[in-house]
Amino acid sequence: MYNSKSSLLLLLVLINSFIFFCNADSGAKCSNTSSLIGFESNFTMVQHQLRGHFKILDDCSFQVSRFDMLSGSSDVVFWGAVAVDFSNITRGFPISDHRLNQTTYKNASFSIQLLPNVTWDQIKVLSVWDVTTLSDFGHLTLPSNGSDLYPSRVHTMFDNCKNLSGNYRVRWSLNVEDNWIEIGLEAATKTMNYMAFGWANPNGTRELMLGADIAVAAFTEEGRPFVDDFYITSYSECMLHGKDGSAVGVCPDVVYENTTNGMTLNNTKLVYGHRRDGVSFIRFRKPLNSSDDKYDLPVNPTEEMMVIWALGLMKPPDTIRPYYLPQNHGGPMMVAYGHLRLNASENVDDCFGPLDADDKQDQDLIIASAKVPLVVTTGEALHYPNPPNPSKVLYINKKEAPVLRVERGVPVKFSVQTGHNVALYITSDYLGGNATLRNATETIYSGGPEAEGVMASPYELVWAPDRNTPDQVFYQSLYQPKMGWRVEVVDGGLSDMYNNSVFLDDQQVTFFWTISKDSISIAARGEKKSGYLAIAFGGEMVNSYAYVGWIDNAGKGRLNTYWIDGKDASNVHLTNENLTHVRCKSENGIITFEFTRPFNPSCSSHDKKKECKNILDPTTPLRVVWAMGAKWSEHLSERNMHSVTSQRPVRVMLMRGSSEAEQDLRPVLAVHGFMMFLAWGILLPGGILAARYLKHVKGDGWYQIHVYLQYSGLAIILLAVLFAVAELHGFFVSSLHVKFGIAAIFCACVQPVNAYLRPKKPDHGVEASSNRIIWEYFHVNVGRGAIVVGIAALFTGMKHLGERYKGENVHGLSWALIIWFLIGALIVIYLEYHERQRRRDRFLGRGNWVLGNVEEDDSVDLLNPHHASARTGSQNSGLMEVQLEPLSR
Repeated sequence: MYNSKSSLLLLLVLINSFIFFCNADSGAKCSNTSSLIGFESNFTMVQHQLRGHFKILDDCSFQVSRFDMLSGSSDVVFWGAVAVDFSNITRGFPISDHRLNQTTYKNASFSIQLLPNVTWDQIKVLSVWDVTTLSDFGHLTLPSNGSDLYPSRVHTMFDNCKNLSGNYRVRWSLNVEDNWIEIGLEAATKTMNYMAFGWANPNGTRELMLGADIAVAAFTEEGRPFVDDFYITSYSECMLHGKDGSAVGVCPDVVYENTTNGMTLNNTKLVYGHRRDGVSFIRFRKPLNSSDDKYDLPVNPTEEMMVIWALGLMKPPDTIRPYYLPQNHGGPMMVAYGHLRLNASENVDDCFGPLDADDKQDQDLIIASAKVPLVVTTGEALHYPNPPNPSKVLYINKKEAPVLRVERGVPVKFSVQTGHNVALYITSDYLGGNATLRNATETIYSGGPEAEGVMASPYELVWAPDRNTPDQVFYQSLYQPKMGWRVEVVDGGLSDMYNNSVFLDDQQVTFFWTISKDSISIAARGEKKSGYLAIAFGGEMVNSYAYVGWIDNAGKGRLNTYWIDGKDASNVHLTNENLTHVRCKSENGIITFEFTRPFNPSCSSHDKKKECKNILDPTTPLRVVWAMGAKWSEHLSERNMHSVTSQRPVRVMLMRGSSEAEQDLRPVLAVHGFMMFLAWGILLPGGILAARYLKHVKGDGWYQIHVYLQYSGLAIILLAVLFAVAELHGFFVSSLHVKFGIAAIFCACVQPVNAYLRPKKPDHGVEASSNRIIWEYFHVNVGRGAIVVGIAALFTGMKHLGERYKGENVHGLSWALIIWFLIGALIVIYLEYHERQRRRDRFLGRGNWVLGNVEEDDSVDLLNPHHASARTGSQNSGLMEVQLEPLSR
């Protein structure tokens, strides 16, 4: 038992010793030797509505209390620097590993440890710093030798704060001994709006504003703060009477009388004012008891008094009234105006957290135009939106670092007059100045080292933002960071963003496209309200590749791709095409979607997915149909497939930027096909058969039949071609059918020319010349080839009709055509057999010969029937010459 107690006691002693030495070691690390220990100061607000109180606790820690700050980035730190100017503060260093993460701080308090290698004598300026954007949210200056050199630079902290409305506050500090009260008016309101606050007439009953003594604070058009002492005599804008010059309404005190008792009437003195993040803040001082007892009301700091307030538009001065005058506040009570009872001596702080304006951007906005160039110069930094900033920044059209708004598809022209040491460029980098490649991922959209010039010789830079340009980029100097500001890139008209556009069927959907080297950018916009919009590549929705855009239940635009092989929901198959720059939106129920896709899907040769076959050829007309309906979802059912669709496809010529409605040309093409069948299936083969099998008939009847059938067939062919070309509005050599047809027509047209150029046959018993032999083979083979190619053109024409127009009878007609030519082949075989027997009986031992290889007497001119008739007798009186040729050739 004794041993147990001894062991326990020894353990406690060891623990206490360990704690003591740890504390001693900690105290050694964090001593109290600095002369700055106990120093207190308030942060100077720069951005993000930062305000707070700072106190140095010891050599390695400090405390922050009453800390407000709007949310920043994820890399906001406490930062040390030797001076607050641009070059020094940007070369500063983090003093703590504490991160002020993406959180809005509301009256927060916390203690911070310095990094081990940081001491107070290294820090002259302590800043709340955004490392990502090199932004100073707020800072304070540490004193030299224990004294604060800049106590007057901090103006945003007060002893008291009261919420007047959701976006309007009054702050104040009271000094009864010195007979003054300092008031800070703070409102999330527009730049040219006023803030009014003052004491109501204590003798008033119902009309609180009449006889009220108020201060009206606002900013001039140049952005300078001001405050004026006003007195209310009527519920109207300040008016001057012409006869006696008296004033009535809401007027500055000085309008009523210039001086009284040798003192100026405006007893309200501006102390400080700024506008940050869409919030106006103006601090002023006024006496509790003024020497002006006519227009100023005495303020009893220990009693509750009625105060009134208002927000509204401030009217700038003009030639008649050279004062800034408040307009009627309008709006509902406790939003645009109100009143309350206030005791100035009581401690009040119900302002929890910073004001957060909906619109934090106060910079001038310039909207670019394609017709007017933007003049870019440099000038002094006065109100740069992202401090710290260099001494000179970029000006556009004489405005300091404005927000520039451009439209996609509309070229922007800059006249660069910035000097030879400032080069303009459009970049994705927030800071710019990236000539040293600080940001390796930066994207440069326009400009560069050459974009510099002076007024006498400006450089003209043209930038055309396209549909792939991000919503926000920046104009900056290539060599110095933080000289420019934001560029808002908004969607212009789709006709500006795309090179081509056409209406689809019924003009209810507009189709836009732009062709690049290996891809095409496409947009579709409905012309009436719908729940979804679909376009498909094909003759109809069935057996097509479809792109469907809709807005889901969360309000987000969606775009999916499908292969459709039927009319049921189960036949709509989701695909995974390689789409980029996808956007879908709905404006007042009108759906617009956009995407970019490659012409050839990036699939391997063994990939069997349906989307791999969705290949676009920009040289071939693209058939497009559309559909719209009430609802779409990823899990499709029969209920949300009901839609209105196009009646017929539109053929879009991608390369030419035009389109044509695909007419129902099946009757026209049927006539064309029948005429071609009549020519190639009956007349031209009949003419050849007449020349081959009717020469034994007495007279020149075979010749007459041959010539008339060939010429008739050729005439019908040419007529059929002209008929088709006229109906199709052009002659397009794209399909296999057209290529076969051209070859067949060429061969058919060569034959009459060939017959006309036929060399003369030698006399009987004389050997034929080489020209004659060549002509015979050429004439026979060209005629034979013309028939073969013509038949091929007939079959490919039937196939083309089926693919393009979905002809229901094409399959049966193709089989009928096959049967017709098989019957014709059987007839030829039969005639050939009998002709062989006849010639064998007449010319024994002459061997085999070839179909169609007829050698007529030279006395017969195939192109001249009179010559043929004159020599008929001589033909019949002698032996007919037949050229032998193996049947297999």
